[in-house]
Amino acid sequence: MQALSSITENTVYVADMATTMGRPTDRQRTPFGERLVAAREAAGLSQRELADKLGVRQSVLSWWERQPVALRPEQLTALAEVLGVTTDQILGRNIEKKRGTGPTGKAKKVFDAVSRLPRHHQEKIVAVVESFVAQHAAVS
Repeated sequence: MQALSSITENTVYVADMATTMGRPTDRQRTPFGERLVAAREAAGLSQRELADKLGVRQSVLSWWERQPVALRPEQLTALAEVLGVTTDQILGRNIEKKRGTGPTGKAKKVFDAVSRLPRHHQEKIVAVVESFVAQHAAVS
């Protein structure tokens, strides 16, 4: 007797279903994988989009999210840059920020932004700020 297959009217087959969705896994994510997924989703990226930005296959990224892995420092750095988080956040380190003697509030945010500018732009901004501070100190 020959086996018959039946297709119901509600069944929809998508030609590229195998490439867009894989079989759900039974494995729980590792703590690192949980942090990676949370950061990826917060950045609004799919596994494929993040993998493309990192220059790896989507299956590799999926592996990182599910299995215990030991990434190279340059891989962690690239992940942090693309996801807009720190490597400490990805690694799950709870480092308390020590209260520094530097500027706080808006000034700190501005100087953090300045520190990411090209060096020649930083030098111009520092010259203006130093001049302003020196002028203000002379008046006081």
